[in-house]
Amino acid sequence: MKVAIVGASGAVGQEFLRVLDERNFPIDELLLFGSSRSAGRKYTFRGKEVEVKLLQHNDDFKGVDIAFASAGAGTSKEFAETITKYGAVMIDNSSAFRMEDDIPLVVPEVNPEDALNRPRNIIANPNCTTIQMVVALKAIENLTHIKRVHVSTYQAASGAGAAAMDELYEQYRQVLAGEPVKVEKFAYQLAFNLIPQIDVFTENGYTKEEMKMYNETRKIMHSDVKVSATCVRVPALRSHSESIWIETERPVSVEEAREAFSHGEGLVLMDNPGEKEYPMPLFLAGKDPVYVGRIRKDLSNDNGLTFWIVGDQIKKGAALNAVQIAEYLIKVNNI
Repeated sequence: MKVAIVGASGAVGQEFLRVLDERNFPIDELLLFGSSRSAGRKYTFRGKEVEVKLLQHNDDFKGVDIAFASAGAGTSKEFAETITKYGAVMIDNSSAFRMEDDIPLVVPEVNPEDALNRPRNIIANPNCTTIQMVVALKAIENLTHIKRVHVSTYQAASGAGAAAMDELYEQYRQVLAGEPVKVEKFAYQLAFNLIPQIDVFTENGYTKEEMKMYNETRKIMHSDVKVSATCVRVPALRSHSESIWIETERPVSVEEAREAFSHGEGLVLMDNPGEKEYPMPLFLAGKDPVYVGRIRKDLSNDNGLTFWIVGDQIKKGAALNAVQIAEYLIKVNNI
């Protein structure tokens, strides 16, 4: 198995290396690619040093079976043909292809079989907030159809990359030292603050991030579900949280929901309010599953249910989801 990582030096690229190793993914040869800034860097993988090659339009992807790409939408669009022309399956972590009709958008716990139909040999990894939400929604959708979702996200600094995490650390230090606060990665100071904007606003008043949750959820779940999202950047370092309200076709009791979540693929039930047990990002960074808690009936709707989820968006929200797609393809002998 010959595997490539495009964007190897970024936060998600580095997570790919960790996840592939953790899961003992079958690799005979590993190739790393990056921009001119990262070309020449060396990383150790399973005891061997691998040098990052400059991503170019050449034959470097000849013989590659799987290429994990996380170098931004522009790079993915520019290099997709180069990456796939010799038969490599490109699992792309950017927003470049998610809503294109001939490219599957896959979360393995929800719609793994969609990965088998890929006319352009590209599979898209969904947005991080969408991934963790649909893993939870699937458990309830198996009981009864979900008609509506309202969601508020609480997205950590790491969603904007490693440099954004560094900036948050530095901002806290600057505030506590009484120094001027430097703002580069966010629209405003994030330390001691919340910013109710992620990505740019669209004509309907929702941001692109919020519209991703609407559109991607419908595509992944093959559903007419309507999703209204408010996405907020919070001064946590890593792991995104979401407060979710759903309306289902028939009422779902709290007990039934707990049972569904406890057996849901990729989920961990953490719901014991009496003992103050519920998911929190501080304690769940680096974990694989999506954690669910605060499950309760909605007081304003007989068919409503509300709950809280936390997931590591660099892991399940990015690298892990992509690796799970590749594992599925290997499992069904499709690669």
